[in-house]
Amino acid sequence: MSVALAGGWGPPVVAGLVAVAVAAAGGIATRTDGWYQRLRVPAWKPPDWAFGPIWSVIFALTTTSAVLAWNADPDPAARFRLVAVFAVNGALNIAWSVIFFRLRRPDWAFVEVLLLWLSIVAVMWTVGQASIVAGLLTLPYLAWVSVAACLNLTILRLNPQLREV
Repeated sequence: MSVALAGGWGPPVVAGLVAVAVAAAGGIATRTDGWYQRLRVPAWKPPDWAFGPIWSVIFALTTTSAVLAWNADPDPAARFRLVAVFAVNGALNIAWSVIFFRLRRPDWAFVEVLLLWLSIVAVMWTVGQASIVAGLLTLPYLAWVSVAACLNLTILRLNPQLREV
């Protein structure tokens, strides 16, 4: 195993495992139960079944972006920044699902999704410093979270009883 990891497989394997862990944690935190089903949502909300495939593509692109940036810049300080921005981003990614679905606080989740959006900009900047392609691969993530932020805000507007901020 160490020979394969030393042969260049280490970064993709680690990045892939981390992506799967973040995706799984977010998935576990997401509940489309009765509370969620009773929310008023806009007509433009994507169907629930679409979220899994969309997130799968985003995680694949973002994982690829991380590996490209890691391989493009061997400087330890650059790699530390790369790991740090992805760690913060992963924590914020999971936190949104916990806040919205488990705590049932779309008001707090809206504030949190703004932080998540900023963390994606930080990821884009960080990976883009090492590789333009890596930066571009994160654009769908930023776009999707922009849609999610608009959806979150619209849900708050359509469900005034949820606004406690």
